[in-house]
Amino acid sequence: MTSELPAGWTLERVRALSADPTATPLSLDRLVVVEAADQADYERLWPDLIPAFHGLCLVRHDGEWLMGHLDKDGSVLCWASYGPELAEAIHSL
Repeated sequence: MTSELPAGWTLERVRALSADPTATPLSLDRLVVVEAADQADYERLWPDLIPAFHGLCLVRHDGEWLMGHLDKDGSVLCWASYGPELAEAIHSL
């Protein structure tokens, strides 16, 4: 994961900022969707990075970080965008 993190970021920094020493990257071979308030169905996302911590996930899709949770089947359901900055997205936990 560290080679895919934004410049200046390491897994250790993600763990420290999130206060979760077990923060870990998730594999990208899973279904990732986002809820759309004005749609009855979900929009599928194709993220390039999914760090997980505190039972939640951040999903990087098209340069934006979306918050989500890991479902029992391994898929990720996102509900909101927290912008392009990883630090701000982590602080939103």
